[in-house]
Amino acid sequence: MGWTGPDVVYACAGVGALCAAVLPTALAKRPLSLPMVFLATGFLVFSLPLGALPTLDPVRNRGVVEHLTEACVVVALMGAGLAINRPPGRRAWSTTWRLLGLAMPLTIGLTALAAWWVVGWPPAVALLVAAALAPTDPVLAAEVRVGEPTGDPDDEDEVRFALTSEAGLNDGLAFPFVLAATVLTTASATGWSADGLWHWVWSDIGVRGVMGVAVGLGVGRLLGWMFFQASWKALRLAEQREGFVALAATFTAYGVTELLHGYGFLAVFVAACAIRNAERGHRYHRVMHGFTDQVERLLTAVILFLVGGFIADGGLAALTWRGALLGLALFLLIRPAVGWAVQVRGKAAGKERAAIAFFGIRGIGAFFYLAYALGEADFAAPAAELWAVVTFTVLLSVLLHGVAATPVTTRIDRSAAY
Repeated sequence: MGWTGPDVVYACAGVGALCAAVLPTALAKRPLSLPMVFLATGFLVFSLPLGALPTLDPVRNRGVVEHLTEACVVVALMGAGLAINRPPGRRAWSTTWRLLGLAMPLTIGLTALAAWWVVGWPPAVALLVAAALAPTDPVLAAEVRVGEPTGDPDDEDEVRFALTSEAGLNDGLAFPFVLAATVLTTASATGWSADGLWHWVWSDIGVRGVMGVAVGLGVGRLLGWMFFQASWKALRLAEQREGFVALAATFTAYGVTELLHGYGFLAVFVAACAIRNAERGHRYHRVMHGFTDQVERLLTAVILFLVGGFIADGGLAALTWRGALLGLALFLLIRPAVGWAVQVRGKAAGKERAAIAFFGIRGIGAFFYLAYALGEADFAAPAAELWAVVTFTVLLSVLLHGVAATPVTTRIDRSAAY
């Protein structure tokens, strides 16, 4: 009697869940990361002659990829927002505003130019890949994110704070550029066109962005009042210590915003910050953050295991040397240079500035944006090639940032201690 697909899936799921619990502690202080392990495991398992594992081809199973990565990102955004101790403000978050308002648009523009010039893609395709790869990722950045929430607003170094807050906000702020690519390819698949530009500016940038912030703020304040201040005891969920309520907050903010055609990613992070501000020192934030962290790790394990299998099944076969050069340029030139330049005269010191510029982590969000856009419009490039470039770039991020995260952050912590 041979192995069946469900049997292998159950076994892999059980081992993967166990590893998701054990590995964070086991890998602490080592130049390895949880994403590296799950990606490598997926590659090795799918390379074995088992013949029973279901594969996930993003070209054929685009919808599954879109919704699986979507769920992982929104959970990670809630966890990131709950973890940040520093109250939002113009000066306190000055590094974040520089990274969002300057670094991200510049990164998109320069990456799009590189994709058009080096790879030879049409403008709409170049803009799509640049927009998908531009936002830093809250999912794969665990080693350089802030830790558990505390009551001390100064209990965060500038590197971890900047990378966490940037990752929390730029997933939503990249959406207008992804939509711009769909508008452009609809107007002109292989060239430039201004058709739909005005609608994109006032609707996709203005209305949808404002809707995301407004709904996120409204939902977050309402839930914050309910959790901590409601007169009816049954509504004061902070006293019941139920961590899964964080998922209720996540999906409420995201779902309501999407129904109103706003940016759900933006709303989730704003809602998380608003909940945190309702009672900053309450221990319930740790409970909710701990639960979202567990769910995020499980979803990350599943996705990266499948990405490893996709690579083992030949997912990078469509990658050209020009596409690989684009990914390398983003990591070694564009993000470091732009990230460094926008911080000139900022709060971060030299080593901190270099670390923030280097750790422009790409990950699960890039998969979501590409899957979403390919479902909304037709682009003048093979989908397999686009998936290969994005997967290669995420692979680079998992490996390079995973190896560098622990040594770099350890050195920064030691410098701060003196």
